[in-house]
Amino acid sequence: MPQKLTVAVAQARTGPSLSATLSALERITQHAASQGVSILLFPEAYLGGYPRTCDFGTAVGARAPHGREQFLRYFQDAADLGDTPAGAGDDWIERKLPLAKGSDRRGDGTREFLERVARETGVFIATGVIEKAGGTLYCSALYVDPNAGVLGKRRKVMPTASERLIWGQGSPSTLKAVTTVIKGVRLTIGAAICWENFMPLLRQSLYSQKVNIYLAPTADSRDTWLPLLRTIAGEGRTFVLSANQCVRYRELPSWITEQAEKQGTALEGNPYISRGGSSIVGPLGEVLAGPVWETCVDDALDKSSLEGLSKDEGLLIQEIDLEDCERGNLDLDVAGSYSRSEFKLTVDGLDLNPPPF
Repeated sequence: MPQKLTVAVAQARTGPSLSATLSALERITQHAASQGVSILLFPEAYLGGYPRTCDFGTAVGARAPHGREQFLRYFQDAADLGDTPAGAGDDWIERKLPLAKGSDRRGDGTREFLERVARETGVFIATGVIEKAGGTLYCSALYVDPNAGVLGKRRKVMPTASERLIWGQGSPSTLKAVTTVIKGVRLTIGAAICWENFMPLLRQSLYSQKVNIYLAPTADSRDTWLPLLRTIAGEGRTFVLSANQCVRYRELPSWITEQAEKQGTALEGNPYISRGGSSIVGPLGEVLAGPVWETCVDDALDKSSLEGLSKDEGLLIQEIDLEDCERGNLDLDVAGSYSRSEFKLTVDGLDLNPPPF
């Protein structure tokens, strides 16, 4: 049978609170479902937020009290998914972790909210989330299937530059791909978050698992991002979906902008601090949709109806043929016929074989 699906990426921005962002996610997903979308990707740190321009009052060897207050606000805005600091893996996914007395769930309900939205819309949701566990924040990507609920979650293994101040490192074992069948189409889905995509061995760990949907939620809005996506798609003979936020300075959390005003470091006017650049790329490296710049799907939420919402308003929708991945393997399979047995990659705690269905 045909192996075609309609996929989408949402160039959406984080709202003023976690609940507001979840509400926006629900409306965007409902609209995507009305357009026949089966898989929908949201940006890196969409839930919880990417704190652009904020230094959290730090310098080498010094911490300012106001920075600790900013971290407190950021921590409070993060999602509690009910996982452990070490990451409980399958036990967390399968809800085998102990519950507090009198409680019917772990965490703050974000997981259950996303599972309900996926179930009611029939859309597979992948979203970036700032996750808190113990006293640490993690930049994570969550996979939510409309039938099975959460299939997996991975934490960014290498936060970039100053991100390391506020986010912990995730375990490489979370690079495990997930499998599902949607409308008769067999999918193996994996994710690399933002600059993890510049790590060749990490990319190879996903290629080895034979992902045919490669997710690249990001915070990189440079023109140089798209060439990387095209390289990944061509290397891995996989469809690459990348979603970024589109944000103006005054749309940042007040705990960032108000402190900047006190310090006299606020940006003048209301410039874009992230222009977007969300895209969809095919397995021969061809750009199928995007990149789209300086527009945000959230701006359409104020309309009386979302009917007619177009790619120019931050939602990229594309039908893809998953058999194109196998067609591309005629001349390139970097984990198979185009590899050499002398070169071997191992990752602690991760099986690099394609996962079984």
